[in-house]
This record gives sequence, C-alpha cells and structure tokens, in this order.
Amino acid sequence: MKTFIRATGNISPQKTFGYIPGKTPMLQELVIQNGNRLRCTEPDYLQYIDTKFIRRMSRIIKMGTAAAMQCLHEAGVQQPDAIVMGTAYGCLEDTGIFIKKMVEQHEEMLTPTAFIQSTHNTIGAQIALLLQCHNYNNTFVHRGFSFESALLDAMMLLQENAAASVLTGAADEITDYSHTLLSRFGLYKKDIAANTELFAGHSKGTIAGEGAAFFLLTNQASGNDYATLDALHTFYKPAGTKEIEDEILNFLKGQSLSVTDLDFIITGRNGHAAGDAIYEQLNNSIFKNKPVAHYKHLCGEYPTSTAFALWLAAAAVKEQSVPPPVSAISPGKLQHLLVYNHYENIHHSLMLVSAC
Repeated sequence: MKTFIRATGNISPQKTFGYIPGKTPMLQELVIQNGNRLRCTEPDYLQYIDTKFIRRMSRIIKMGTAAAMQCLHEAGVQQPDAIVMGTAYGCLEDTGIFIKKMVEQHEEMLTPTAFIQSTHNTIGAQIALLLQCHNYNNTFVHRGFSFESALLDAMMLLQENAAASVLTGAADEITDYSHTLLSRFGLYKKDIAANTELFAGHSKGTIAGEGAAFFLLTNQASGNDYATLDALHTFYKPAGTKEIEDEILNFLKGQSLSVTDLDFIITGRNGHAAGDAIYEQLNNSIFKNKPVAHYKHLCGEYPTSTAFALWLAAAAVKEQSVPPPVSAISPGKLQHLLVYNHYENIHHSLMLVSAC
C-alpha cells in the first residue's frame, strides 16, 4: 500500500521554509555558512505561533512547531488523525540550561520548566497542545533510526486504517554545548572553511547540522500530492559492502524493481573519509552509471537528517527536476528515486520515493 506525501514543512540551514510546489522556488541557490557547523535559517515564527507561546519555547520547539504548522497549512488540514515524530537529541538547549543551573545552584531551588521542556516528546506534545489534538501522539528516540521509526509507525497506522492522515516528522538541534562535546570525539572537521568544501578531499570528520522537517502522510491520493513513499527499510551494522548491496537489491526486488529502474539516487555522503568509502564502493558497483547526488552539504550531519533527504526527494519528484545545489545534472524524468543513508555505518536506511 502506497503512502502519499500531501504536504511538507521544512526548516533547515537552507531557504526551505515556506516552499510550495509551483509557487516558490526550490533550493535555487546554496546558502553558504563558514566553519564546521550549519545553523538553521529560521523564519518569522509569529506567522505560525501565538506570541504568548513563543516566549516559553526554546529554539528547537519553535522550529519543530513552525515546520509542523506550515505543513498542515499547506495541506489545508486542521486536525491530523495522529502525530508521530522522531528525534535523537531531544531539546538540547533546555537540557543544557537545566544541567547548568543544577551545577551552579548545587541542586537546590531548581525551576522545573527547563527540565519539563527538555524531554524528547516536548515538540510533539507542544504541537498537539496548540492544535488541541487529542489523537494518537508518539515520539521515537532511536538514534540514527529515529525518523525512520516514526515513518514506519505512521505507515502502519495508515495501512491498518487506524488513521487517514498522519503528521510525521523529525527535529534535532546543535547547541554550543553539544557541539563542543561532540567535537571532542573528533566527529567534525577542524579545518573546513565552509559547507561548500564538505566533499573536497578525503579527511576525517564531517560538519554539524540540524533541522526540523514534517510531512502530512495519507492513505488516499488527493490529486495534488508531492509523491508516494512506496517503501522503507532499515538494517543495522552490516558486515560489509556486499551485505549492503544485497540489502539494497532485495529492497528493490520487494517493490518489483531493480537498480536500472531508478532515475535518481540520493545518498548520505558527509565528507568523512571512512563513511564515504561505502558510498564510493556502491557508486563503482550497483550504482554504476546511475545519477547519484548527496545532500549533507545542505543540512549537515545529524541523526535525523533523512527527514531533510525525504523532503528533498519528494520535492524533486513533484517538480520533476533536481535543484542546482544538489546536482548539475537533472534526469529527464523522475519516476523512482532512492534515498540511501547510513549514520556512522551503524544505522542504514532506504526510502523509495515515486511519482504519483
């Protein structure tokens, strides 16, 4: 059973918020940011969130809520039948505030607000509160599978007719605290000048990213959908490239397709030499002679970046073109598009997006 992507909302380091097919341009130019950290290009939240609520919200809550509201606004839906989202880090800013005050105040006289808003399900809960939505609400915290788990839950709800429309998304942020901590593990490049140089050379590390992307998924076509999400597959810690190839081929076979049927492939290459070696091996084997592009120079690396990739894939299929910042070569048609990403060679995921 196909899942239809009716509308989207995406806040990212690029100018993606407010995109509507046929009315606003899609990634016409690359937003360049210096250093090894990409920050989101944030909109005017007053268009989507009441002032009295904004002042109580941390940055990631505002990003997630605004992206969700924009998605529902585009779809013309006031109440989804379910809200499902994924996040790996949760609300890091509020977590940092609470821990800092706990240390400074010696664990005494702590205000509970920062702690309450630091929990991982805060964004989904805040969206439900603003909508007065009492329907199914779930947040998945599965590291590099967080968004994929949310998608799978949404697809099952639709297939079982437990819901007709599901607001599904993911949100993760990078803060000064988290960036400093993760940098100590050598996750980010130290000498990169800007995101335009992410794929230059073969060095260790990547570039930090963040974002919030939401989708309204339905089990019925509306005649104006972006695309269909035909299938989703995840696999954990493969033994080597041969196993990855088999997983991809079997995934396509399950949809009665082969690699030759793919019109475009989007991979999660992130500039880290060891991780990118997997994509390069695939480009020389099963992906050989197929158009392949990457997306993490646009949004950076974070556990739920595949939400940005799905937005990009759905928009490209809807527009029937690949924007210049992604690839200089756009295929003549986009009927079937494959998204393949791995997070630290542990969490691997595949998404098949097709034209309606």
